Amino acid sequence: METEQETFDADVVIVGAGPTGLMLAGELRLGGATVVVVERLEEPTGQSRGLGFTARAMEVFDQRGLLPRFGDLQTSPMGHFGGIQFDYTVLEGAHFGARGIPQSRTEAVLEEWARSLGTDLRRGWELLELDQDRHGVTVTAGTPEGVRTLRARYLVGCDGGHSAVRKAAGFDFPGTDATRGMYLADVVGCALKPRFLGERLPGGMVMAAPLAEGVDRIIVCEHGAPPPDRSETPAFEEVADAWQRLTGEDIHGGDADWVSAFTDATRQVTEYRRGRVLLAGDAAHIHLPAGGQGLSTGVQDAVNLGWKLAAEVRGRAPAGLLDTYHGERHPVGERLLVNTRAQGMLFLGGPEMDPLRALFGELIAHDSVKRHLAGAVSHLDIHYGDEDGGHPLVGRRIGHHVLHTASGSTSTTELLHPALGVLLDLADDGDLRDAAAGWKDRVTTVTAAPAAGDPFAGAAAVLVRPDGHVAWVSPDAKSTLPNMLRRWFGERLA
Repeated sequence: METEQETFDADVVIVGAGPTGLMLAGELRLGGATVVVVERLEEPTGQSRGLGFTARAMEVFDQRGLLPRFGDLQTSPMGHFGGIQFDYTVLEGAHFGARGIPQSRTEAVLEEWARSLGTDLRRGWELLELDQDRHGVTVTAGTPEGVRTLRARYLVGCDGGHSAVRKAAGFDFPGTDATRGMYLADVVGCALKPRFLGERLPGGMVMAAPLAEGVDRIIVCEHGAPPPDRSETPAFEEVADAWQRLTGEDIHGGDADWVSAFTDATRQVTEYRRGRVLLAGDAAHIHLPAGGQGLSTGVQDAVNLGWKLAAEVRGRAPAGLLDTYHGERHPVGERLLVNTRAQGMLFLGGPEMDPLRALFGELIAHDSVKRHLAGAVSHLDIHYGDEDGGHPLVGRRIGHHVLHTASGSTSTTELLHPALGVLLDLADDGDLRDAAAGWKDRVTTVTAAPAAGDPFAGAAAVLVRPDGHVAWVSPDAKSTLPNMLRRWFGERLA
């Protein structure tokens, strides 16, 4: 019989050591939670289906001081939606994301960070079953040493589209089955014409981009071909056959570092939390890859969840805080599925889609349409809460702004490195600082002035959550600040 004093192996067990799981581990450790990550693979594969991340994911990494670890990053103002190109910088701060960053590199950066914060990563541990009760979750895993069990207060599945956690915990996963499939291969020894944004051909679509000297990443989608069996790794010969049918080019003389297949199956769980089991990333939503959005959405799921779950296990979370994870991220996932399905139809559909492509080409000439689409794919327009009424900053990301303080210059990005809340006192108001003093262990208060312009739209104070989204703005009155601090950060210090 469980008691409140029982011993746990960790506050949280995370299943899956991909970008989402590793990002969540780091966030939880910054919040003071103990974490064990279990991963069925004994070593990283080194394979990289993803080759970049969105503008908002770049901001998120920067807000934890991680961006310099990736080295020099290349971004492009020009992107596309469903293969139709346009300039993303029509939306302030937007671009088509960081390009050419293998997912293996992202995972290596995040693993080093998570381990440095004290994450216990156990490779070769495969989830066999789980059992939750009102106090916690028991995880049974197969390991190189035999079957082992772990006991945690919460379990988070970050184990991808075929999530064992999702299945074991009984999450509903409705959506649409695959209608088409694609091959992906890193081809060696073939001099291929670059097709960076893809080329639509009578029989389908092909894409090619150089990864390194003598290595090209190709994607092949053939009209009418049945979706591939993703439980088996396709042979390079299958890919080469399809490439030749579409392009007339023979690449059979080459080889492939690795080959995989994916489809346009689109699904999302109906709830991101069932009791003490939660899901994030591809475990919660699968879709056609488009613009690096999958990895980036998973990272943002983790950053939204991490500080809330850490507060919960440390006993300082206000009532209902953990439930806001589903409330905020499920709509983001829904919108992601809509935009990736639309892009798939536009880009991969046959001649029947030509009228829609022509009309879309006319619409995208309008700046308002460009801003809308750039915001959706870059993830810079994500908004939590009701957009009607209130200050326009509330619920939106804070962005990068340089600030002048009495001790020198800083930035909104740097202030978020510890994953604490941030209260910006923009009017040098001692009463405001006194009102926030009771939360000084969870919220950093900074008296500052913007370096240029007025990016805060006349606000006298701005309260920013650890995930970089604005929780509260005051043009003058301070009376509502304690309520907002309680709502997001719990009760004040005694």
